[in-house]
Amino acid sequence: MSESSDSSHPSITNGRRHFLHLAGLGAGALLLAGALPGNIARAAETATPPKPQNAIGPDSALHRLMEGNHRYVKGTSKTHDFKAEREALVTGQNPFVAILSCSDSRIGPEYAFDTARGDLFAVRVAGNFVTDEGLASLEYAVVVLGAPLILVLGHEDCGAMSASIKAVKDKTVFPGQIQKLAIALQPAVDKVMGQPGNLLANATAQNVKDTVDKLNHASPLLTDAMSKGKLKIVGGVYRLATGKVDMIA
Repeated sequence: MSESSDSSHPSITNGRRHFLHLAGLGAGALLLAGALPGNIARAAETATPPKPQNAIGPDSALHRLMEGNHRYVKGTSKTHDFKAEREALVTGQNPFVAILSCSDSRIGPEYAFDTARGDLFAVRVAGNFVTDEGLASLEYAVVVLGAPLILVLGHEDCGAMSASIKAVKDKTVFPGQIQKLAIALQPAVDKVMGQPGNLLANATAQNVKDTVDKLNHASPLLTDAMSKGKLKIVGGVYRLATGKVDMIA
């Protein structure tokens, strides 16, 4: 009996381990890379996701996101069953939106869009601009987790953007790594310098638009998903006093 077991056939054992390793990586990335055989790939694609209600298209995802923001603004957010959500998500996740937002403590994307656990994949950095690590995280959300929507979320009175304006106008130099934030946001400030209206508000909106544009072209993985109608990338600004998100890109 032992002579006919898998352990006596390294090729069988290694193949099984290879399959288990691939399965753990996520079907989306493997399908894109062509690493899964056809029959296994089809099985992976048709597997029931942890939250079936999140398996929707980009337009439906955006509509659902804005409906959640409307409830948040009105003060009628849903009551979420965190215990049931935790149990449902033990085996995986399939968020319906990935959000690149500022780290500002006044903005909580999960609250602002009245989402539950497993609904929103959050990437946060002061100034909500694209870093290499942030881009990789968004690629993961789209390609591996299947998120059909990316939202770049700026907000009013952004401290990082204010710092960038001071660096441009007053040549202020900030301590530590803060200066790098100011420099990263400078292109948006430069574009709106001299425009009518509030400089901070204009720069904040421009930064969102620039970030959306960068995401539209920065990654072959994202552009491939967009070309197939599986992804939409949009931008908005969060209003501090009301909690309303105005779409601008």
